[in-house]
Amino acid sequence: MPGGTSQKALTAYDQVGGLPAVRRTVDRFYDLMGSDPQFADLRRLHAADLGPMRDSLTGFLAAWLGGPQDWFGEHPGKCMMSVHRDVSVTEQTADQWARAMTRAIADCVDDKEVAAKMAEALSKMTMMMAAA
Repeated sequence: MPGGTSQKALTAYDQVGGLPAVRRTVDRFYDLMGSDPQFADLRRLHAADLGPMRDSLTGFLAAWLGGPQDWFGEHPGKCMMSVHRDVSVTEQTADQWARAMTRAIADCVDDKEVAAKMAEALSKMTMMMAAA
């Protein structure tokens, strides 16, 4: 490149604001799931202590968005479908997950175009779990 510099393309992880924004999004998601009655069925699928889930989803989303790949290193050969294979994901609970995550993303990701794409992709992934 001219001048000897190269620019690295921003990842979605960079565009959403990195780990702080991913963690805020995950915390908002689980807070909504625990406080809003419209997500009660989804909440019942989870353990009482959401701490481990908050950490795991933060790691997964960070990696999925192109950030640190630690989650995949800690869960070799795993994906969201395989991790949820033994969970009874219905169309109703998948829809609740997608709606809660879409709200959390909208609340925590400043770039609305990136937020919309992220929410759409995660919603599709979630609905596929119900179809499986």
